[in-house]
Amino acid sequence: VGFAVGVAERDQLITGEHVRADDVLIGLPSPGIRSNGYSLARRVLLEVAELPLDGPAYEGAHHSLADELLVPSVIYAPAVLALQRVVDVRAVVHVTGGGLAGNLTRVLPKGLDAEVDPRTWEEPRVFGEIRRLGQIDDAEMRKVFNLGIGMVVVVPASDAFRAIDVLRSNGHRATEIGTVRKGSGEVRFT
Repeated sequence: VGFAVGVAERDQLITGEHVRADDVLIGLPSPGIRSNGYSLARRVLLEVAELPLDGPAYEGAHHSLADELLVPSVIYAPAVLALQRVVDVRAVVHVTGGGLAGNLTRVLPKGLDAEVDPRTWEEPRVFGEIRRLGQIDDAEMRKVFNLGIGMVVVVPASDAFRAIDVLRSNGHRATEIGTVRKGSGEVRFT
């Protein structure tokens, strides 16, 4: 795990303050666990289920559990920078510790909710295995893991199709995963 430091002009920061009801949530996929949730994954997969690191990641897998756990993070910056040049990006959410719910709430202005439909993307199989083997409920999984969405961008509904096209042309399988609605600052999974 590493880090990067950058410089930005204050007037160009994307803070989420311009997020409005009916804006669209666009998810960018993440192929694996990344850097958050390893404590729970280790406990479930290695201690509870006693799976060997050199064995298959799950039934039918053609790669080892070690390879599954070491899938590298995706770099989203070039695609998001390209997106900023053509649409009004109102918020950018890097889904790390706290999962989708915890990270989306950070960009919701007062009086708005995020409605997320988990059926709109394919969850990497490793998360289903952790859920099943550890008997972990969906609410806890959503608090700990990205569940296959590593970044969310929030754009006006009128820009959604264009945003998805730009993100896909930059190598990401972007998909609409939800909508911003009037509410009380919650993230709801539909």
